[in-house]
Amino acid sequence: MKAPLSRRRFLSGSALAAGTAVGAPLLGLAGSAFAKRNPPSRPRVDPEQAKALGLEPVMINANENPLGPSAEALKAIDGIAPSGGRYLGQMQGELVQEMAAQLGVKPDYIVPYAGSTPPLTQTVLAFTSPTASLVTANPTFEAAWRTAGQVKAPVHKVPLRADYSHDVAAMCAADAAAGMIYICNPNNPTGSLTPRKDIEYALAHKPQGSILVLDEAYIHLSENAVTGADLVAADKEVVILRTFSKLYGMAGIRLGYAVGRPDLLERLTYFGTNALPVTAMAAGLASLRDPKLVPTRRAANTAIREDVATWLTQQGYACSPSESNCFMLDVKRPAREFMEAMATYGVFVGRSWEGWPNSSRITVGTAEEMSRFKDAFAKVMAGERGPVPLKLTLLQDERRDGTFMVV
Repeated sequence: MKAPLSRRRFLSGSALAAGTAVGAPLLGLAGSAFAKRNPPSRPRVDPEQAKALGLEPVMINANENPLGPSAEALKAIDGIAPSGGRYLGQMQGELVQEMAAQLGVKPDYIVPYAGSTPPLTQTVLAFTSPTASLVTANPTFEAAWRTAGQVKAPVHKVPLRADYSHDVAAMCAADAAAGMIYICNPNNPTGSLTPRKDIEYALAHKPQGSILVLDEAYIHLSENAVTGADLVAADKEVVILRTFSKLYGMAGIRLGYAVGRPDLLERLTYFGTNALPVTAMAAGLASLRDPKLVPTRRAANTAIREDVATWLTQQGYACSPSESNCFMLDVKRPAREFMEAMATYGVFVGRSWEGWPNSSRITVGTAEEMSRFKDAFAKVMAGERGPVPLKLTLLQDERRDGTFMVV
């Protein structure tokens, strides 16, 4: 397996230096490949247009949690904010200790980050190269294969099985020179699970010298997903990624972490680390120490998701089996058209994925939001359009949350 690129050489010519390593959109790339495209014109609805017509926007397009941080997390943020002029490194140590205790690993097996996209990016940089490929499912979260493109690593996208789980046998056989196998479990965008026995198969049969990356961003929302933390504790070649953006409702506060053997984590941190926001650390500690938060929010999300999925099935529209806060919905027409039509009712749904042009990702919102979704869905499928006007907007590129970057 080829050694990772020099950090200086990589960053000097990479869009990651402009902020994408922390999940920022590619907004400042004048002269880049994006700018060289001939941008198309598309109809677009802005949430502010819906609000002006008295329709509070229903934002179920980006896998955010409409509940936001818990009451205890908000209290912790308020309490720590006056100390925001300090780095508070001791609090980071306390946070790591809490994470390690809950996962059953040693503290030096954890590195915290501002979200889980930065360590995912760094993992791809560390373990793939032009001669060490990335193997992923399709569809799945694309940040890994986008980063692989930056380092010219080959990417093998293996279709999900008929039951929407990862086809681990095909993934392990995809490339004997693979550097990294990426499994998002539960998967984004389908919300589907890959059983523990398949995770163990992937670990046992992955190419020699490769790393197995388990993205557990949505694991708190599942009643049946099993973490791979014990595999890390057993010093296997596994890196786990977690985030507080989903169940914990901290997408805009930014907190996540990587879990792995210290020697593997050193490969990641070669590409940089930084002090965490004190507000994120305080909110994270408060969230982890609230024993009712995960089961309460998981149960509420499950009930709403199952209600909506049952209703859609009754209408004749298939949903992917989900144990997450999202699912893919086959709308039997181009998903782009469906997105635009739903937006005329102030309901903003998610996009399609490569190879699934007629399916839209739906994030599970509150009961009230999903009631609005049902109402708009029924009208759109009957050929109706809402009161929010579409306007023609020059687009540069579509962001991963289904909104657009405007030239």
